[in-house]
Amino acid sequence: MDTQDAIVNPVMGSKPQQLGTCCVMVANPPDFDYLNRLLKSGKSKSHRVLMSHLNYGFENSSMGLIGPFIGAPYAVILLESLIVWGVREVVFFGWCGAVSRDVRIGDVIVPDQAFIDDGTSKNYTAETSLETFPSASIQNLIKSSLTRNNLRFHEGAIWSTDAIFRETKEKVGFFQKKNALAVEMEAAALFSAGSFRNIDVGCILVVSDDLSSLKWKPGFNDPVFKERRNQVCNIIPNFWNEEKR
Repeated sequence: MDTQDAIVNPVMGSKPQQLGTCCVMVANPPDFDYLNRLLKSGKSKSHRVLMSHLNYGFENSSMGLIGPFIGAPYAVILLESLIVWGVREVVFFGWCGAVSRDVRIGDVIVPDQAFIDDGTSKNYTAETSLETFPSASIQNLIKSSLTRNNLRFHEGAIWSTDAIFRETKEKVGFFQKKNALAVEMEAAALFSAGSFRNIDVGCILVVSDDLSSLKWKPGFNDPVFKERRNQVCNIIPNFWNEEKR
C-alpha cells in the first residue's frame, strides 16, 4: 500500500514546543482528567486538537497526553496528527467489554492482537487482513511496568468494532470461538495506522462491562472498575522512565 497516494494528508503546522516522541492516548474523560492531575505542573502546556486536548511539557515526565476521544476514525485522526509532530511511541488507554467468560469487570487486558471489525483499519491494511498487531516493544514495556507494580493482567486477542449497538449474539459467539478476551472500538485502527506509518503503538484496557453471557452487564459504577483504572493511571507516567532504568 502506497503511503504517498492520499489526496488529503495531515498538516498540523509547527510542532508544539516541548512535545517529545512519546504520547499516551486516553479515550475516556475521567481517566484523562485523573492522569492530567497526576502530571500537572505550572510549566505544562495545553494545545487544542479538534475536539480533544494535547497536554505536554510536564515537569516530571517527557510524555504527552491526548484525549478524550471515541471511535476508530477520530482516534486515527489524532494519531496521524501526533505522527506529523514527531511522536513515535504511543500507548492507548481505554475501556472494553468482556467477551471471554474468564474476564471480569475491573480486569486489565494487554492485547497481543486485535480482530478487525471496523472500517478505519481496512484503509491501513491489506484488504484480506483479519487481524492487526500492536508494537511488541510497547506491549513489553506495559507488561513489565504492570508486573513491577504487582498489577495482574490478561494477555490475548481483542475484537474492535465500529458499532456498539450491533454487538449481536452471533458476533459475540463468533469472536468467543476465536478466543477474543474483550471488545472495544479503537485498538485495531490504532495498531493498523501505527504499523502503516512505522511507529510503535501499544494498548492497555480495563474491563468496564460484560457481554460474555450474551446479556449485557454494565460495570461503569463498580468500585473495582474505578480502582483498577486509577491503578493503571498511577503506573502510566512511569512507562518510559522505567524503560531507562
